[in-house]
This record gives sequence, C-alpha cells and structure tokens, in this order.
Amino acid sequence: MFWEVLWPLALGFLLSGVVEALVSRRTISRAIGTDSSRSVALAAVFGAASSSCSYAAVAIARTLFRKGATFANSIIFEFASTNLVFELGLVLLILLGWQFLSAELIGGLLMVVILAVVFRATLRPSLVDRARTQAERGLIGRMEGHAEMDMSVTDGPFLHRLLSGRGFTSISHLYFMNVYSVWTDLTLGFLAAGALGAWVPDSFWSRLFLSGNGIGTEVWGAFVGPLVAVISFVCSVGNVPLAAVLWSGGISFSGVISFIFADLIIIPIITIHRRYYGWRVSAYLLAVSYVTMALAGLAVGLVFRAAGWTPTNRSVTVFAQTVSWNYDTYLDIAFLALTVVLGVRFLRTGGMAMMRAMNHPSAGHDHGAMAAAHGHHGH
Repeated sequence: MFWEVLWPLALGFLLSGVVEALVSRRTISRAIGTDSSRSVALAAVFGAASSSCSYAAVAIARTLFRKGATFANSIIFEFASTNLVFELGLVLLILLGWQFLSAELIGGLLMVVILAVVFRATLRPSLVDRARTQAERGLIGRMEGHAEMDMSVTDGPFLHRLLSGRGFTSISHLYFMNVYSVWTDLTLGFLAAGALGAWVPDSFWSRLFLSGNGIGTEVWGAFVGPLVAVISFVCSVGNVPLAAVLWSGGISFSGVISFIFADLIIIPIITIHRRYYGWRVSAYLLAVSYVTMALAGLAVGLVFRAAGWTPTNRSVTVFAQTVSWNYDTYLDIAFLALTVVLGVRFLRTGGMAMMRAMNHPSAGHDHGAMAAAHGHHGH
C-alpha cells in the first residue's frame, strides 16, 4: 500500500509546500477575519492548500484565531486542511478510485457550508469569548513550533519568489515539515490497515455495518463511521488505508466518506481542543463536528446512490498486488529522486534545527529568519 501511494504523497507535500511558501499566515489571518461568505470561502481555500496533518491544522487554526481570524473561520480552515488537501485526494484516487475522490471533495465543500450555517445559528459570542480567553493562555498541544513558523517568501513577483534561492529553501523546509508531521499517522494507518485486512474477517465488518439493508445501511454507516474513527487514533491521510479495509469489509459508501472526514474527532485531537479552547467549547466543537461529518457523508452517499455512481466493486486492487515495474514504480523513483534533491537543500540550510523546533513554541519566528538567510546564501 505504501509503495502504491508514495508518489501521490510526495506530489501532495510538494504542492502544499509551494503554496505555503508563497502565502503568509498574516495574509491568511487578515483574509478570514470577518463573517462574510467571502471569508468563509477563503478559509476553505487556504485550508485546502495547507499541510494535511491534523495536529498541525489544529495548531495553525489557533494561531490564526489569535492573529485575528474569526473562531468560526479558524475551525473551517481546520476542516478544509484535513479534508480537501492535495495529498489526501491523490491517495484516495490511487487506493479507492475516482468516486471516492469526488465524494470527498463534494462532501468536504458541503461540510464547509454546513459548518458556516451551524456556527451562525448556534455559536454564541460568550462561547467565542471563552475560546479566546483560553487560546490566549497559549497552552501547548502538538506541532506548536509548526504553527508559529511562517517561512513564506512574500516580496517580489510570483515567479521570482518561486524560483529564488529563498523560495527553494522554504519549499524544501515545508516539504519535510509536511513529511515529518504525518509519518507517524501514515505508519500507524498502514500497519493497522494491514493487520485488520489480514486478521479481521469481512463477516465481522458486514455485521457491524449492517450490510445489505439498502438505505438503512447508508444511514447507519454514515453515523457509525465517525465513531470508528474516534477510537482508531489515526488521522489525516493515515485514515485512507483504514477506509480501504472498511470498504472491502462491507461498510456503506456513506460510511467510508464520513469515516475519512472524522480525523478531527479522534481522542488526541479532542484533548488538544480542550487545552486550546476549554472543555465547554471543545464539547461544542465535538458535537457540531460529529453531526457535520455524518450529515455530509450521508448526503453525498445518497446523491451518489441516486445518480448510480456508487462503486459496486468491493475488492481493493492494492490488496491483491505486489510491487512490480509499472508506472507507479517509475513515478515513485522520480519523486524519491526529487526528495533527495530537496533533502540536500534542507540539510544545508538548517533544516534539522527547524525539525527540532516543530513541537516547541516560540522557536518558529527565529527559524523563519534563519531559513531566509540560508536562502540568500543559496541564491
């Protein structure tokens, strides 16, 4: 499974790195600092273009909130950052097919709309005040240094920034930051998927997900899928290998989609939300998130069912394949070569110091300046 998705992951990390290198966090905070529909849309766009790591997304969202973004838009950024990112879509396409990619994108956009409506109807100013008071305490979660690092290159025309020495340095650092952010979840996801695929019979999943009961199976799957994700402890792209196992085991299409959506309600993320915003706000976020994920998964599942787009083939091809000389292998080798090139730049420009700072707040700003200085030397 890892060999099949290596190049899509690398491509996704590269695209995210390029975007983050060219758009500053301060720009994002200003752009999503109002309750307008445009700000909501920008929160989704900026989230989709950022790192796919759930822990990093949660930390960056608090940073944006503290810098002037609205609370609602910060959470929408979080959702987009874990459900609409490049690498997640590419891995879904390779492992499960275009229907799952399409459903993920449509459902991710639907979640943004649902969240915006629910927040406007239920998010009271007193709750936002509680969240801001707790957020300003600056309690440490995970990936704090990541959230504080802004390595964007903002002076000069777009192409000049992209092709400059500073731009190359920034992209290399962000690329490896993205790899470092998700490697644990990816490893856990592949190991768990391999173990469940090998040891748990499909009949168990069929009974759990009430397979073969038509619309009832879709509804049940959509609401049970996120609950399975809560106890999986795997988030971000690491959810996709597990989703492949659940699909081959008999979960409904709606259930797969809502399961993939649910990486922001795993127990470690709930705990970090409580530290960041207080228990009352985190409980509110948990309830709103669960309902949003389940409804979006169910809506997309029912639309695909009505349109006749729901896949009927339960066999996940990667489970039956071995590593062989095909286009995946050639692309993997090409992206591994690119990774080596970026790795050399990363190591020569203080990259290891940046890695050590990723989980420690108040180190990010100094590092950004250091990386920029190295970039000038490289230029």
